Amino acid sequence: MSFQRASGVLLHPTSLPSKFGIGDLGESAYKFVDFLANSAQKLWQILPLGPTGYEHSPYTMNFSAFAGNPLMISLEHLQEEGLLTPQELIPQEEVTDNPHRVDFDAVIPRKTKILYSAYQRFQESLLKTANPEFEKFCQEQATWLDDYVLFMALLEANDYQAWNFWDNPLARREPDALNQKADELKDRVSYHKFLQFKFFQQWKKIRDYANNKDIKIVGDISIYVCHNSADVWANPEIFQLDSQTLSPAYIAGVPPDYFSATGQLWGNPVYDWDKLEQTNFAWWIERFRATLQYVDIVRIDHFRGFEAYWRVPAGEETAINGEWIKGPDAKFFETLGSTLGSLPVMAEDLGIITPEVEELRDQFDFPGMRILQFAFGAEADNAYLPHNYIQNCVVYPGTHDNDTTIGWWNQAGEKEKHHVAKYLGYSSPAQIKEINWEFIRMALSSVADLAILSVQDLLDLDSSGRMNDPSVNAGNWRWRYESTNQLTPELSQRLLEITQLYNR
Repeated sequence: MSFQRASGVLLHPTSLPSKFGIGDLGESAYKFVDFLANSAQKLWQILPLGPTGYEHSPYTMNFSAFAGNPLMISLEHLQEEGLLTPQELIPQEEVTDNPHRVDFDAVIPRKTKILYSAYQRFQESLLKTANPEFEKFCQEQATWLDDYVLFMALLEANDYQAWNFWDNPLARREPDALNQKADELKDRVSYHKFLQFKFFQQWKKIRDYANNKDIKIVGDISIYVCHNSADVWANPEIFQLDSQTLSPAYIAGVPPDYFSATGQLWGNPVYDWDKLEQTNFAWWIERFRATLQYVDIVRIDHFRGFEAYWRVPAGEETAINGEWIKGPDAKFFETLGSTLGSLPVMAEDLGIITPEVEELRDQFDFPGMRILQFAFGAEADNAYLPHNYIQNCVVYPGTHDNDTTIGWWNQAGEKEKHHVAKYLGYSSPAQIKEINWEFIRMALSSVADLAILSVQDLLDLDSSGRMNDPSVNAGNWRWRYESTNQLTPELSQRLLEITQLYNR
C-alpha cells in the first residue's frame, strides 16, 4: 500500500535517556513523542522490541519474535503502581561510565533484581484480588506466551545453554517432561508472564499517546529468528535443522556486499518454507498479527529473502560459500493479505536486489527504501539519488546499519564529496557546513512519500553516535542520547520549519 506524504524519526527505545543505564518506556519516551509532535513528525520508527541475548542485537539474537524486552520496562511507572518503593529506586546514579552507551553487563543484573521485587509485590496483590487485565492478557497471548515463559524458565535453569543441549526430553518437548519442569519452575514461569504483561501494558500506553498525537509507530519484523529462541524450540519443524542434533543445518546471511567483502553470516536458522506453506504460513501469520497489535506500519527487514534467500552450510566461517534458494515469493503475501487484509508494509529492499525482488515488491505496492549515503560517487542513474525516486518509497539519510551522516562524511572519499557538493549546488565540499542538515533537506524535499531521519543526525553527531556496524560483531546496539534536554525547542522549531516547507 502507498502512504500519505510524511516524515518521522528513527530511534530505538533503548537509546532513550534514563536514570537506569538503558532507555525505557518512562518519561523520556513521552517527551520524545512530544518532540515529534511539536516538530510536525508523523512517524516514530523503532527496531524489533524482543528480548535480546548474545551481543543484544534486536535482529539476530532475540529469545522470541513475539515477546517484549523487559529491560525497556519503566521502573518509575512500576513505582507509581505501588509495585516498587522509592527507596528501591535509590541510588539513581548511572551504572555506566559512558552515559551515551548501554553497559548491558551492569544494567541487566541490577534491573532484573528490581523487576523481581516488583513481581513479588504483584504476586502478593493477586493473593488478595484477582487482576482481570492480567488474566485477559495471558489468555489472548497464549499462542506464544506459554511457550515463551517456559522456555525462559528452562533457559535460566540450564545456565542459558542453547535448548538443543538440554536434556533430550525437554529439547524434544516431551509432554511429561515439560509438565514436570513447568511445575518445578512455576515461580519463574509466573515471573516471565508478569514481565510480558507489564511490558505490553506500558508499550500500549506510549503507542496510544503517540497515536493520539497523530504519530504512527513503524516497527520492524526481522525475517529471521535466533536458533536459541522459544520460536525454534517450540516449532522446530518449520526450520531447517539437523534431525539428530537439532542445531541448524544451514544458517542465514548475505553474500559479499557494500558492508562486508566476505558477506554477512548471521547465524540464524533458515526456514523450511515447504513445511510452512503446508500450514498456510500459520506461524508467520500469527507473527504479523501479533506485531500489528503494537505497531501501525511494519517494515520487513531483508525483504528480498522472501523471493530468494542466501543459505550457508552450518560450520562455514564466512558467508561466501552459500547459495541462493527460492523463497515463498508471492504465495506468502497473498496468503497474508487474504487473512489479515490490507498490509501496512514497508520493504527493506537493500543489498543484492534482482528484477524478481522488485517485481515482488511492486506486485503488492510495498514502498522500498532509498539511502542517501549510497547515492554518491557513481553515475547519474544511481537509484539512490533523489532525482530518480518514485513517490512510493521511503528515503533515509542513513539507517541503523549506517554511520551517522557526519561520520559518513568524515570518511567519504574525495570523489563522493565532490559529487555531493556538485549535486547540492556548491563549488567545493569545503563550502558545506552542515552535511547532516543538507541530507535532511534532501530527504524531506524529495518526492518520496515517506522520509525517516535519525536522532543522531538531528543532534549533529559523528561516528560516536553509530548504532550498528554490520561488519563488526561486538559492541553494537548500545548508543543512546544523554538527556531529553538535547531535544531543544530550537531544534524542534528548525525541524518543524523544514518539514512544513516541504509539505510533510
